[in-house]
Amino acid sequence: MTKDSGAFRTIGELSKELNIKPHILRYWEDQFGMLQPLKRAGSRRHYRPEDVDMVKTINRLLNEEGYTIKGARKALTGRKTQSGAAAIQEAPAAPAPAMAASVKEDSGAMLNELKTIRDRLSSALSQA
Repeated sequence: MTKDSGAFRTIGELSKELNIKPHILRYWEDQFGMLQPLKRAGSRRHYRPEDVDMVKTINRLLNEEGYTIKGARKALTGRKTQSGAAAIQEAPAAPAPAMAASVKEDSGAMLNELKTIRDRLSSALSQA
């Protein structure tokens, strides 16, 4: 028996439906302030349809698109739609090839600078 799409779901039901362990759902509640299921007697969680959508979005961002928790949080917060609901921002596009090459060059220069600093520190420590 499946529930109506507008029905509330317990943490166990949502866990089974989306194949996400309950402790992960509780962790996401801590990490994503906008995910706030109703808590009834005995702290039993009841996920509303909008909570279910939020969990699906978080799961997609983290497990399919490779966002970090911080990146997913940033993607979920942002501009408000006219209805007042949080809008999901598009993921940034991949850098253009020319831009990617300059980023690589900058990274190489930075790495060389860090190695020089490391060598100076190592030399100073060995003299001390």
